[in-house]
Amino acid sequence: MTDTEVLRYTAFSRDPEGGNPAGVVLDAAGLDAGAMLEIAAGLGYSETAFLTDPPEGLGGEPGRAFTVRYFSPKVEVPFCGHATVATAVALGERIGPGELVFATRAGTVPVSVTESPDGRLRATLTSVEPRVEGIGAEDLDEALAALGWPAADLDPAFPARIAYAGARHLVLGAATRARLADLDYDFARLEALMRRLDLVTVQLVHRAGPAEFHVRDPFPVGGVVEDPATGAAAAAFGAYARELGLVPEEAVLTLHQGEDMGRPGVLTVELRAGDPRVRVAGEGVRIA
Repeated sequence: MTDTEVLRYTAFSRDPEGGNPAGVVLDAAGLDAGAMLEIAAGLGYSETAFLTDPPEGLGGEPGRAFTVRYFSPKVEVPFCGHATVATAVALGERIGPGELVFATRAGTVPVSVTESPDGRLRATLTSVEPRVEGIGAEDLDEALAALGWPAADLDPAFPARIAYAGARHLVLGAATRARLADLDYDFARLEALMRRLDLVTVQLVHRAGPAEFHVRDPFPVGGVVEDPATGAAAAAFGAYARELGLVPEEAVLTLHQGEDMGRPGVLTVELRAGDPRVRVAGEGVRIA
């Protein structure tokens, strides 16, 4: 394990000081789950991605298909969007732009890597098929109590729902930008609720415009107070917003995340008519 090379990339930003940093292990052959968790915990980022050979029949071009597992410092998660973008950018630097296929615990995730004229790499992941479900009144009350949010601080245009696009996220709308900016929650209490509901993050949202949103994601189940840029939650939110009629069936949404943490990032969410899947795109860069 001491010989394992762990790369560091940030996703959803072109600035190494912005976006969400992720660990990337391009060759995790020989590492078991315990070793992966130990590496992720030692690195301390929200998630670290570990690549091994693809399962038989996955498809994709030879040398451009992989099995990917994602570990936070405390637990393995089924899917992680920012680590997917970081991994795709790392691969793009080594094997060139183009199409990738990742086999994840959540399902097969295609990723496209493009290069701008000035050499910057951008990755677009396509989620597994999403779904949206309700949350019980008692569970919602407990979430608000853990966050320290009065019910009056919620935006009634954003009904509380659990949304999934590879991982489960509770979506709550903040009535004001100031409410979103003031995040000081009960870590243990929110973690207990999230474990019971099998949630990965809580996606807190404030609408800034017809297709523009500010978001924050507490991540206590991963041992992290807040995730700076959350691609899986962005995909889930895209499905949520479309299903509830908050945006058109075909739309491009811009999500700003990390500003309140001093790590600003931008996530682009694309919805296509006739395709239930959600596409999430962003730039990435290696952290020296």
